Amino acid sequence: MSDREPLFSKKNLSLLSDPMNNSNPITVQVLGICSALAVTAQLKPSIVMSISVIAVLGFANVIVSLLRNSIPNRIRIIVQLVVIAALVILVDQVLKAFVYDVSRQLSVFVGLIITNCIIMGRLEAFALGNKPWPAFLDGVGNADGYGAILIIVGFLRELLGAGSIYGYKVIPESWYIANGGFYENNGLMVLSPMALIVVGAIIWVQRSKNRQLIED
Repeated sequence: MSDREPLFSKKNLSLLSDPMNNSNPITVQVLGICSALAVTAQLKPSIVMSISVIAVLGFANVIVSLLRNSIPNRIRIIVQLVVIAALVILVDQVLKAFVYDVSRQLSVFVGLIITNCIIMGRLEAFALGNKPWPAFLDGVGNADGYGAILIIVGFLRELLGAGSIYGYKVIPESWYIANGGFYENNGLMVLSPMALIVVGAIIWVQRSKNRQLIED
């Protein structure tokens, strides 16, 4: 990127937009599946986890980009892990201070951001070879793509599994079979295997709309 290139040039904006669609880290690159299965039983932890990954990946990309010319190749993975770990510790402390209930729900999965293959992949594939601004956009873009899938899955699982959204009941009690209605929550939706099925359905819809992904 030349020094005169606009901050939000077409090339830079593609770093934000591509991971939301044709380069989505979960549905196209099939990365970060474990957390997508583990934290998406409800919408709130899905959103919090998404924001956490955005913060960690965005800043980690910038820090590694700034250090890229001074990191010896033989210890670059160690340096990247130290950067990510420091950011994850900060995020974890913020969550415990402001959203303790969600922090307990996420449990060890916040710590596992350290080994999230999406984060390590972007540091290796992009941050080490690019300047801080595009590295930041790439980090935020990929984290957004990851977070979008988590939020969609969390929304569907909580709605169909508990009849609520963000902890608030949205299905009227009168609709339930126990009250003479016609509806019953799908208990399977709160189980991790259903998260995989929902992600699979999203992948199917995405690839049915874009045949190029199948050919690639």
